[in-house]
Amino acid sequence: MNDCYVNKLPSESKTHIAIVGTGSSAFAAAIKAAEEGAKVTLIEGAKIIGGTCVNIGCVPSKIMIRSAHISHLQSSHAFGGISLNQPQINRAKLVKQQQARVEELRHTKYESILDNNPDIELIRGWANFEDAHTLVVKQGKGSEIRLKPDKILLATGASSAVPDIPGLSESPYWTSTEALVSKTLPKHLVVIGASVVALELAQAFLRLGSKVTIMARSVFLSKEDPAIGEGLVTIFEKEGARVMLDTLPKSVSHDGKSFVLSSKAGEIRCDQLLVATGRNPNTEQLMLGKAGVQLDNKGAIIIDDHMRTSVGHIFAAGDCTNQPQYVYVAAAAGTRAAINMTGGDAALNLSAMPAVVFTDPQVGTVGLTEAEAIKRGIDAESRTLSLESVPRALANFDTDGFIKLVADKNTGRLLGAQVLSAEGGEIIQTAAIALYNQMTIKELSNQLFPYLTMVEGIKLCAQTFTKDVKQLSCCAG
Repeated sequence: MNDCYVNKLPSESKTHIAIVGTGSSAFAAAIKAAEEGAKVTLIEGAKIIGGTCVNIGCVPSKIMIRSAHISHLQSSHAFGGISLNQPQINRAKLVKQQQARVEELRHTKYESILDNNPDIELIRGWANFEDAHTLVVKQGKGSEIRLKPDKILLATGASSAVPDIPGLSESPYWTSTEALVSKTLPKHLVVIGASVVALELAQAFLRLGSKVTIMARSVFLSKEDPAIGEGLVTIFEKEGARVMLDTLPKSVSHDGKSFVLSSKAGEIRCDQLLVATGRNPNTEQLMLGKAGVQLDNKGAIIIDDHMRTSVGHIFAAGDCTNQPQYVYVAAAAGTRAAINMTGGDAALNLSAMPAVVFTDPQVGTVGLTEAEAIKRGIDAESRTLSLESVPRALANFDTDGFIKLVADKNTGRLLGAQVLSAEGGEIIQTAAIALYNQMTIKELSNQLFPYLTMVEGIKLCAQTFTKDVKQLSCCAG
């Protein structure tokens, strides 16, 4: 065995920080730590750097979703004076364009940073703890590097979770990783799952021309306000998807050509199966028990709002932790972890964290639902505004969805917002800023919103707490 033992890297006067992983939280931390004067060692065992978002998550999925949206507009728009057209889809060409942009962004946002920052070094290999202060990096062919850094950040991300369904593991199913780079479109795609990734990809494949069946353990987006899931089911079925709620396969088999899924609704055959039932934190290989780092019952690293683990000099950020699995949360956590590892004091406040599901219409949420507020003992009330009352939606001939605001009945303070709307991801940020600044419904309704915009629906919904917006003129203040 070839051992290389490193106590501190060359600059002895600098704090040495080792970061396991090279995704968004890892690079955000590395950049900030280097700015603060630290020497950073990034450790990565995978062939490519950049983590989930740029390589197999946010970037390729949003490119695919956009292409599917363009296809849908050609074949299904509401403007009678423009002829409908069934587009010809060249999936291989779309994937080539998509992956070229992925490679471009990976180079610009990750690889070039390594090239241009001498205080950030990359070591290739898989890391695990030997003890609380020692990381062993296995590089293959018996070669190992041992590091004893001053601080450690764990940023190892998460991987697709696969449910325990008989026969599934022996079949050639897809996860989102394979689905996003497939150069062919399935004739019939069955999607197991009804959360964010499942619904985004199901609708994308549907709009690109596949027949799609969605099998949900319970309902669509079960953690959100029930009206959101119900609204999406109606929209998906209108577009031609088969939706099977409260139904998972009892077993899965593959005969070399087709998948066969048995269920309480009968046998389902398809030529491709996508499993999108959540993601599990990548923590098993780290041997965290040797370091004394505590995990929750899902294997996620438990951290506080300063990204500290149960061990003082070990921090964690991103999808491997018990924080919400969003890339912007991961990046913010990485930056704050770096500040704290270099002597600062930075907390991450998630009380006004917006979330977006990139279906069409989009889902945007922030803060509490009415049910969550009541469960916390808050005397809450809500109002729901149909998009038929939003002038821009009427002008777009696209009124599917709603905007809902939740408020404290006694103080009028905004508690949360739930949006199912075109441009919902843009709309929700206004609600998030209002929530962060503890605005009241009255204050929100008195703000100036540009006309005609979808975000004006926030103002109109706020006005419904005190008046009937149907009785207002178009842009009444």
